[in-house]
Amino acid sequence: MSGIYSSPEGARAVERRYRELLGRWPVPGEHVRVPTGQGETFVLASGPDGAPAVVLLHGSGATSAMWMGDVAAWARRLRVYAVDVIGEPGLSAPSRPPLGSGAYAAWLDDVLDALGVERASMVGVSLGGWLAVDYATCRAGRVERLALLCPSGIGRQRWLPLLGALPLMLLGERGLRRAMRRLLGPAAEGWAANGSAAEGGGDLGAFSLLIQKSFRPRRGKVPVFGDEALRGLAVPVLAIVGGRDALLDSHDTRRRLQRNVPHAEVRLLPDAGHLLPALTREIMDFLETAHA
Repeated sequence: MSGIYSSPEGARAVERRYRELLGRWPVPGEHVRVPTGQGETFVLASGPDGAPAVVLLHGSGATSAMWMGDVAAWARRLRVYAVDVIGEPGLSAPSRPPLGSGAYAAWLDDVLDALGVERASMVGVSLGGWLAVDYATCRAGRVERLALLCPSGIGRQRWLPLLGALPLMLLGERGLRRAMRRLLGPAAEGWAANGSAAEGGGDLGAFSLLIQKSFRPRRGKVPVFGDEALRGLAVPVLAIVGGRDALLDSHDTRRRLQRNVPHAEVRLLPDAGHLLPALTREIMDFLETAHA
C-alpha cells in the first residue's frame, strides 16, 4: 500500500482516519473483502438484501467515504455496494493496471461475482464515471443504468488549471486548501473549510486534505472513449456535469453524449465545478425509475 503514498507514515495516517470515518457510516453496513485478480478489494454493503443492486465508484484521490451524505437515502430501498477502487487511498489493493487495458472490467467482474451480483446500476464520479462507462461498454449485459457525475474520458481533460495549482500544493495546508478550491470549484469553498450541508462534509474536506499531503495520484491522461464506444451505451444514462469544471471540459462532455448517446439525460449545472453540489434525490429518482 505504501507504494501509492509518499511515506509509510502517510499511508497509516490516511488508513487510520478512513477507518474512523467508516465507523460513522450513517446506516448499518457490512464490510466485505473480496479476492480479485488485482488483489483484495474492500466493499461496504448497505441496504436490504434482495433489493436492486447499485455499485458506487468514487473518483481519483478519494474513497467510499464520499458517499456518506447519500447512502442513508439510497439504502432505504436499494442494495448499495460502495467499492474502494484499486490503486486509490481506500482499503483495496494498490494495484494500478493501465487504464483502457481491459483490466478494470475484469476486476469489476471479479467484484460482482464475489458479491453474487449478476446485474447492477452504477454511480460513478470522475474516474469512477470512466470506470462505469468502461464497464458498460465491455459488459453491457451486467449494467442496468449509469449515473455519471463529471465523468472522465468523454470531454477533453484540462491541464492548465492543474499545472497552475501545483505551486499552491507546495505551500502547506493553506496552499492545499486554495488548490482544492481552485480545482474543485464553488462547492469546495465551504467543504474544504467548514464542511457542506451534506453529513460529514467538513470531516471529508479535512480527510481529502490529509490524502493530498501523502497520496501519489495517477499520472497521465485518462483514455477518451471513441464515438463508437459511446454509441454502444444502450442502457439509460444520467450525466450531470459542472459548467465551471476546471479539470474537464463539461461542454464537450455534453456535446459528445448528446451526439452519440441521444437517449441520455445530460444536465449541465452552469455554476458548478468538478465537485458537484449534493444530488442525492436526483440520482435516487433516476435509479428507482428502472424498478417503478
